[in-house]
This record gives sequence, C-alpha cells and structure tokens, in this order.
Amino acid sequence: MGKRKGPLSGIRILDLTLLYPGPLATMMLADMGADVVRLEHPSRPDLVHLLPPFVGNESAAYLSLNRSKRSLALDTGKEEGRKVFFDLVKTADLVVEQFRPGVLDRIGIGYKEAVRFNPRIIYLSITGFGQDGPYRRKPGHDINYMGLAGLLSQMKTGKEMTVPGFQTADVAGGAYLSIIACMAGLWHREKTGKGQKIDVSMMDGILPLLTLQLAQCWGSQAKEEPINFLDGSFSCYGVYECADGKYVSLGALEPKFWAGFCEMANRPEWLPLQFPAGEEISRVREAVAALFRTKSREEWLELAERHDVCLSSVNRMEELEADPQLRARQMIIETEYENGLKLKGVGLPIKFSESHPDDPEPAPAVGQDSIRILKEAGYSTAKITELIQAGIVYSAGDTAGTSQ
Repeated sequence: MGKRKGPLSGIRILDLTLLYPGPLATMMLADMGADVVRLEHPSRPDLVHLLPPFVGNESAAYLSLNRSKRSLALDTGKEEGRKVFFDLVKTADLVVEQFRPGVLDRIGIGYKEAVRFNPRIIYLSITGFGQDGPYRRKPGHDINYMGLAGLLSQMKTGKEMTVPGFQTADVAGGAYLSIIACMAGLWHREKTGKGQKIDVSMMDGILPLLTLQLAQCWGSQAKEEPINFLDGSFSCYGVYECADGKYVSLGALEPKFWAGFCEMANRPEWLPLQFPAGEEISRVREAVAALFRTKSREEWLELAERHDVCLSSVNRMEELEADPQLRARQMIIETEYENGLKLKGVGLPIKFSESHPDDPEPAPAVGQDSIRILKEAGYSTAKITELIQAGIVYSAGDTAGTSQ
C-alpha cells in the first residue's frame, strides 16, 4: 500500500471518478495522505486526457487533478476484472464514483455487491441530482445545476445575468462536499464499525451557498424581490477599473469600512450614500468609478492599507503566483516529472500543525502502478501476467507481461 504521510495516512480509496469533481476531491484526499488508487479502463481512459493544453504528451488538467495518486488500469466489464476489483475492495476504506445512478449496479460492482466482500466499505456517489428524485437520470453541467438551484438568478447586475467562468457546482457542490462526506463516513465507521453508501448531489451541494439570500426571501413579508447588496449595484461593494487599466475590488459593507473609504477618497459627502435608492444608486456608482480611474491600482492599495479599507487587487491568473499571501500559504506549488517537465498547481488549502502531509507527487501514467497494486493484493507474478495477456489489466512500461 502507498504510504504517504498526512492526517489520512493509512486510508485507501478506490477512485472510479472521471473528469472534474471526483478527481479533484480524491486529489485533495491524496494530498492529505490517503492512498488513492485510480482505476481506469485499459482502452477507454478518462476523457480529461484529451483536454488541451498538454505538458509533454499529457493533458495539464489530468496532471493537475491526479497528483499523489496511483494508477491501475482494469476492465471491470469482464468477470475476471470484477473479481480483481472485489479483491481490492477487501483492502479499501472508500470507493468514490460519479456515474449516473444504477450504472455500477449494472456493471456488477455496486455497493450491494461490494459490501459482501467488505462490510466496512464506504461508497461515495457523486451525481448532478442525486440517487433519487425526478431529475436523477437527467444529464447536466455546472450551468444547469446553478440555474436550477437559484444561483444564476443571483449572478447579475440589474437584470443582466452573467455566467461565471469557473465550475461552482463541480467544486463547491461536488469536490468539497465529497471530502466532507468522506470524513463523516469514516467517523461513523469509527464509531459503529459499519460502512455505508453516501449520496452527494451537486445541485443539493450548492443550495447552501444561498442560505442567507433564501432566509431573506422566505423571511420577508414584502412581495417585492429582496434587495441584493452583493450584486455590484451599490458603490460600496463592487469592482472598479484604475488609471492603469488594472482592477480593484471594494468590499465596504459595514458602516465603519464605508466611512474609512469616504475618508480615504476625501469625499465626506458620500458618507450617507452607502445604500442610496432609485436613480441615485447608479449616480453614486458612476462617481465612485470615476474616482478610481484617477489613480493606479498600486496607489489605491497603498491608500487602503493606511485607512484599513476592504480594498484588494483583482488578480489575473498569471499574477497569482506573485501574490505574497498565496506564496506565504504555499498555495501555488510546482511538481517535477521524470522527463524534466514541471507543472504548477494549486496547493492543499488546509494546513495541519501535527500531521503535515508529504509533498505532492506527480500524477501517474495510466496503469503505471498496476503490477505493484496487484502484488499488494496478493496476486502472483504469473497471475498478473495472465491478467495482462487477457486484456483485463494494462501496465504502463509493463515488465510482468505484454502490454495492450
């Protein structure tokens, strides 16, 4: 078994996930010390391998999402492959998958079968809409989950809706929620000795992002739509262009921060105009925008520092690695591969004082660890060679048999 250090050292996860939310979740679990065994089909690998750009011959996305894992290429569509899978289940703590409801049962490797081999196994299923309900078999993407959960209706300035250029449901509702679910499942098993099946829906998972907004909506006695103070309409909370074409974000929601901003701007007459009404909303917003265009971003940031104002740089992606806070927190890391290629990635966003994890390891090639993993499960070299020759298993750089 892989022996990475960290708070999850000793936990083994069989990772059946594809594309984005599941692999991101299992990558962070691997960074925290879990032995994550990534299972891919020998001839139908994850489509993320095809996503440009490429670092050498491999997708940068695949390399970023699958670091610190090990890879076993296994055909579970065949009876012999399912036998291998269940032998691995006997050694595992968690199985993480993100197929549509019922797919694993049809293949023959679902929870009901797996629990016969390991009553302590935990199955975590990530889907768009969950394992039940009228939408359970519907296809969907991030934009669909955000629309149905009400998030898109809040992503607007005035009446114009906008679509974020990143996956909110995949990350917040899928990856992050799955990590929480894994921890809860492991703790339940620690107390009871029993595993269970855990159902994570990305649509469900992003609904709590609107907790405060929904409280305002449902708690309001008025028929009109509640005022959204966070949509950028009000001058105290928004993004502004500076004289050098760079941008800053202002978050002066509390009266003390708005007062600090007015003092910084030398505009005491704006003090009572933090939340104006009617046409004055846009008038004040335009006046504040005009003021920001009189100085460079760096000049405004220096002023904000002196006046304790919630004003920050709007960093472009290429600026992130130079940000002193992200550097101090080791949130931009670099992984080096055997061929000398290097790839930057996002660091683990959780810090531990007593169980510091090992540095992340490079993502594996498909089937890179097949032989080692099967030997750990008790398979002989002869049996492994037989599985490889039968096309049940693929081993990259194979030395135990013929490769695919």
